[in-house]
Amino acid sequence: MAKTAVDRILFGAAYYDEYIPRDIDRIDTDMQMMRDAGINVIRIAESTWSTCEPQPGEFDFTHIDRALDAARRYGIQVIVGTPTYAVPAWLVRMHPDVLAQTPAGQGKYGPRQIMDIVNPAYRYYGERVIRALISHVAYHPSVIGYQIDNETKYYDSVSPDMQMLFVKHLRKRFHDDLDAMNAAFGLDYWSNRIDAWEDFPDVSNSINASLSGAFDAFRRSQVAKFLQWQGDIVREVARDDQFITHNFDYDWRGYSFGIQPAVDHFKAAEAVDIAGVDIYHPSEDGLTGKEIAFGGDVSRSVKGGRNYIVLETEAQGQHGWLPYPGQLRLQAYSHLASGADGVMYWHWHSIHNSFETYWRGLLSHDLEPNPTYREAGVFGREIAQDPLASQLIHMRKHNAVAIMVSNESLNAMQRFYPYGAGSGSRLGSGEEQTGYNEVVRRVYDALFDLNVECDFIPTDASNDTLSRYGMVITPALYCASQNTIDALRDYVRQGGHLVSTMRSFVSNEDVTVWHDKAPHDLHDVFGMSYNQFTRPQSVAVEFNGPLDDLDGAEARDIIELLKPDTDCEVLARYRHYAWGAYAAITRHSFGDGDAEWIATDLQEDVLRNVMREAVEHAGVAGVGLALAGVLSVRQGENAQGRTLTYMLNYSDAEVSAPSPVSGTVVVAPRIISFDGTVDEEATRNQALQQGHQVSQGEDLVVPAWNLVVVMS
Repeated sequence: MAKTAVDRILFGAAYYDEYIPRDIDRIDTDMQMMRDAGINVIRIAESTWSTCEPQPGEFDFTHIDRALDAARRYGIQVIVGTPTYAVPAWLVRMHPDVLAQTPAGQGKYGPRQIMDIVNPAYRYYGERVIRALISHVAYHPSVIGYQIDNETKYYDSVSPDMQMLFVKHLRKRFHDDLDAMNAAFGLDYWSNRIDAWEDFPDVSNSINASLSGAFDAFRRSQVAKFLQWQGDIVREVARDDQFITHNFDYDWRGYSFGIQPAVDHFKAAEAVDIAGVDIYHPSEDGLTGKEIAFGGDVSRSVKGGRNYIVLETEAQGQHGWLPYPGQLRLQAYSHLASGADGVMYWHWHSIHNSFETYWRGLLSHDLEPNPTYREAGVFGREIAQDPLASQLIHMRKHNAVAIMVSNESLNAMQRFYPYGAGSGSRLGSGEEQTGYNEVVRRVYDALFDLNVECDFIPTDASNDTLSRYGMVITPALYCASQNTIDALRDYVRQGGHLVSTMRSFVSNEDVTVWHDKAPHDLHDVFGMSYNQFTRPQSVAVEFNGPLDDLDGAEARDIIELLKPDTDCEVLARYRHYAWGAYAAITRHSFGDGDAEWIATDLQEDVLRNVMREAVEHAGVAGVGLALAGVLSVRQGENAQGRTLTYMLNYSDAEVSAPSPVSGTVVVAPRIISFDGTVDEEATRNQALQQGHQVSQGEDLVVPAWNLVVVMS
């Protein structure tokens, strides 16, 4: 039976002996530098298929063996990656169709992640190299686990293989009933109807959101099956004391941003024992902690709250990400504050040529110690020491708030229906659009700013799962099945607090718009309905009741024109000569709970205040609300049943604030000098020291880019 938890906090980096300049042999130097910095694990092999198998069936594991044996000499553990995410040139020469055919045409050799994951030749040769590699390394004592593939997605494949499998899937789903499929997808529109399976068209240019959505859902399912296929191969050989992981990544806005469009993380995570994640984020003046927290909260949630490993995060990273003194240590602890049991950098040394030359690792191109490497050592040595090592590992969350997310809604809104848009405004028109992930992140960021922690749940979350939360939020849940709607109705009836935003419950899971009163089957729950919306032009929002102390705001991007029932509480209305009769925010009691609707996009500070009132009303605010805007507060329970409270200062100024808890300081501020080492004198002069007993309400002084952790 595979392991589902690590034995210690993992701290490490990706290490590629294959990439070191050939005129030097520094593997022992690297390993000694790692050990000096407290690095206890490396990740190898995941990008090196052409080195492991230079010609078909000819395997060369020289670099693998060098890394494994050197790691063993220095007491460093190893995670071995399957090398399948970058195909070798000989495979493409033999089987050009292993490269994905996309709507832009047939892929060409060069970049990584350009293959068709359902291609039979790719699967055949992929299985062969996986079996050869894992069989070779499985019983090496340094190997603790395996990473299957790397940031796997479906790579926008519309290949004949992918589409053939999709048609087979539809035939099974609809029991060979084309009439049922045409009706479900609305294919009579624009003569898109299909009346014979052999006439099934290429779907890569479909204008039908239902058919396209079904195809994307199918392709996401192939990602989950692909990872399960790799995991099953590895498990045939792996030892029982080893684990399988995968580094899931997120939507990208120049950094990790929102829910991944091409993967259903909840389904795909079933293939792994421990979830892994890539989290990249702005640094320097752009460091807020939000991307770290968002990525961690999603990664923790996809395995039901279990701890996860950050398999990739930045050290020096790209331009503009070189951490200020103190930031690297703060970032590392920020990952632990979300429930991570490991932090690993991509990567150890900066690569000297090719695509990622300036995506820099812990070491720069001169391979010498630098401030980033030295500061990594401050954290690495700190968390390696007992009792801190045992106090911080395996922290679990008990959050009262959940955000429900949906790949189907993401697909529909990103590709077809950016909110507020009508006919002809499909993405790609050149018009600036707002989509699903923007809404999700605005809600999440508002909660983060309020120090209200949350989990993420899928749309098929059970009633038992929903009942664990005092508040459930559905940001722009455009697609929702009848089962989801019924479950949310029961959740509110049984005492839950539901908060939904504009563009929720518009369509079913097939992107077919419901044809009854909106919101479908929930208008009595929310105590309002609407049947019109528009883009606002100089429309203000005026607040009432418990939000009466808020200043007016501008409605952005969309206004749904809510018609409240007589027993519905109106928290905000539109101030406009045409739309003044309609509500903008409502709340309604239903059963033992209530449901709130936010019908327009609000500025970040306004949304934050609306969410503050909502969490206070629901009784889910938590201990950190009083420090909102001052320190970021994250909490959890460690393996000894003690509460850990992280207080993180993401600013360049010293902060003084009253402690929300009583307890013992287990992580104290440390002042990092410009050279990456600890300024011992300045650190000794800090009021907070490890072991200090803190009383609730006692003023805590947290220096710039620093933190304190209190154990209660």
